[in-house]
This record gives sequence, structure tokens and C-alpha cells, in this order.
Amino acid sequence: MSNQAESSDSKGTKRDFSTAILERKKAPNRLVVDEATNDDNSVVSLHPETMEKLQLFRGDTILIKGKKRKDTICIALADDTCDEPKIRMNKVVRSNLRVRLGDVVSVHQCPDVKYGKRVHILPIDDTIEGVTGNIFDAYLKPYFLEAYRPVRKGDLFLVRGGMRSVEFKVIETEPPEYCVVAPDTEIFCEGEPVRREDENRLDEVGYDDVGGVRKQMAQIRELVELPLRHPQLFKSIGVKPPKGILLYGPPGSGKTLIARAVANETGAFFFCINGPEIMSKLAGESESNLRKAFEEAEKNAPSIIFIDEIDSIAPKRETHGEVERRIVSQLLTLMDGLKSRAHVIVIGPQIVPTALTQL
Repeated sequence: MSNQAESSDSKGTKRDFSTAILERKKAPNRLVVDEATNDDNSVVSLHPETMEKLQLFRGDTILIKGKKRKDTICIALADDTCDEPKIRMNKVVRSNLRVRLGDVVSVHQCPDVKYGKRVHILPIDDTIEGVTGNIFDAYLKPYFLEAYRPVRKGDLFLVRGGMRSVEFKVIETEPPEYCVVAPDTEIFCEGEPVRREDENRLDEVGYDDVGGVRKQMAQIRELVELPLRHPQLFKSIGVKPPKGILLYGPPGSGKTLIARAVANETGAFFFCINGPEIMSKLAGESESNLRKAFEEAEKNAPSIIFIDEIDSIAPKRETHGEVERRIVSQLLTLMDGLKSRAHVIVIGPQIVPTALTQL
């Protein structure tokens, strides 16, 4: 009876392998984000037992990986009041990792962080409006003084001083990517302030912003993300990765959103082509525009070429004109010419798939 019950129970909880790529493995270094009890931009807190499992000591520098391929480095401290599967971090660290409270991050040892020779740091423009005096002396010098703070290229951090707070961005570090700002580290803050619009543009959509299409996202990630991030996987099993996929659905169903989310999460260069803009009355110009787009994408590989309104350049065969025939031929030639190692994938959105020629 017990065997029958077990077998029936296993059948009842049959695993759906179509969405297996979306599942996250459980690991001791995967921790849930919790609110910090202090507001230090360079520090995160973990339970002592969690630190012991991860073989971390108080004051160790750790690498934390978040979403959209974002990571940062912080100093790990033990906190008995922190729940064991959680990690406490303030809003600045969460923002750099593109995570919210309750999200999951992974923590890794990072013992080889060197003292920086020099770092280049600039303020965000809208936080220094009306600020007078020397920004370095008023904000950066007291912030880094004898603090041995780790910094990572591209990170933002907030410094409170005087009557207001100023936000800064780490533009460059030497050694590259990340380092610890020591007393003898040179801090450069010369240059034009960073525009807020440029930063907002970087904080674009990810997988969490796309809802209601779980199975479709699993298929798209398998077809697009795996070839871009793990090309050796396809090579090892002798399978050629796909060169393009067609997304179809009614307007507003999220076709463009999905493509942008995949590009942001994979770190791929996103090249958007508007179908009607490719068209030209001049002979050969349409094909030339298409070739330039593919050349640009290959230079910036891994990349995703998104051809919006693809039916305008590849309509049904019976509606073909001479220009359309040439463009379809050029598109096929370019897609066939993509090397398997080029790491370029073409995505075409369409309302009705039957309105498109068989590419």
C-alpha cells in the first residue's frame, strides 16, 4: 500500500521540465535580502552560522551577485539578530545589485581585492545643484578617511555631509573593476557630473518585470540566453544554436519588453531595427542599411538584433515587390552568414505569424 501511495504521489507531483530553466538551485551562498540595521554603504550583515558555512570571517571582503548581471563588493560583518538565511544590506547596496527586499542574491569569497592606486569618482548632477565649495573636502575625504572602503566600477553611493546628501558614481578604478580605497589611494573627482538620465537608462527591464508568460520565457531563455552566455554548451553536444526566433502576439503583449529583458539580463548589446526605416526607394540602400546593422551587432557581440515590424521587410511572397524580394534575400544571406561563434541572435516580433514570409 505504501509503495502504491508513494508512486501515485510521485505521479501527482510530476515535474514540469518545460520551465526547469527558470528554477533556482538551493545553495548555502544564496541568501534573502533584508533591510540593514545600519546605513553603511560598504557593509552587509550575516548571521554568524551563515558566515561559518561560507567560511567567512568578520571584516572579509565579499562579492555579492544580484540581478541583471550586477555585482558589487562589501565588507561582511556578523550579526546575531540577522536571520540565518538572510543578508542585511542598505538601500544603496540593493540599488547597485538591482534587487529589492525579499529578493535572492549569491555571496562569494573575494580575498584578492587589492588596495587601489587611484579611483575616479564623479557626482550625480541633480544632487549637487546649489552645492558650493570643494566637494572632495566636504564629502569624499571624510567618507573614505581611514575607512578602507571597497569600491566597484559603476557603483553609486550616497554621502551625507553638511545640510544635504550627494550621490557619487565610481567611474574607474586602478586596479580595474574593484579595489579598496586606502589612505594612499589617489581620488580624482575632476570632470563633468554624471547625468541622472544616463543612470536611469541603465536601470532597465529584467525578467522580474515580465509576468504572465512563464512557459514562453522559459523557451526564450533556452533559445536566446543559453547560446549567448554558454556557447560552449551547444558546441560540446554538437548542436548548432538558433540564429533567430519569431515572437508573435497581439499589440501590448510584451514582445519588445521580453527582448529587452533578455538583452539586459544576459548583458547583450541590443540593436533595434525599425522595419519601415530600413526601406528606401534608392536601389541597394535598404540592403546596405541591413548589412550595417548586422556588422554593428557582430562588432558588439554578444548581441541581439531586434527587427520591429519585420513584416514590412519580409511580407508574404504573393505581396512581394522587387525591393522586398531583394531585402528578404539580403536578410537570409546575412542570417546564413552569421557564424555559430558570432553570438548574434535575431528576434522578430509579429502580430500574426502567417503575415510573414517563410524565412
